[in-house]
Amino acid sequence: MSRETGESRDRRHQRLRKKVSGTTERPRLSVYRSLNHVYAQVIDDTKGNTIVAASTLDKELGAQKSHKGNVGMAKKVGELIARRALEKGLKKVVFDRGGYRYHGRVKALAESAREAGLEF
Repeated sequence: MSRETGESRDRRHQRLRKKVSGTTERPRLSVYRSLNHVYAQVIDDTKGNTIVAASTLDKELGAQKSHKGNVGMAKKVGELIARRALEKGLKKVVFDRGGYRYHGRVKALAESAREAGLEF
């Protein structure tokens, strides 16, 4: 990723974060994607705690030999983060796309999390 691309994403993310904030009742589902992996966290911004996290680096998904940064793996990360959030008693979240367009891997993660039971 070029320096300018990273800076542009950071600016978009900062603009988004002015409006999107997680609370104890409705935490923030934050997405980060790199070239090789996809990461998701459910964060309570009032306390500054990460409640639940999932990524393509998790042991549950690590046994698969496919490329970790594609749409198929993003769907599996969405299912995994939703399952873990529901186990912690979280049903409603606020979606933070991390400055990325709602397209491709980010969209796949969000839709699979919705299908698995998260509301946002």
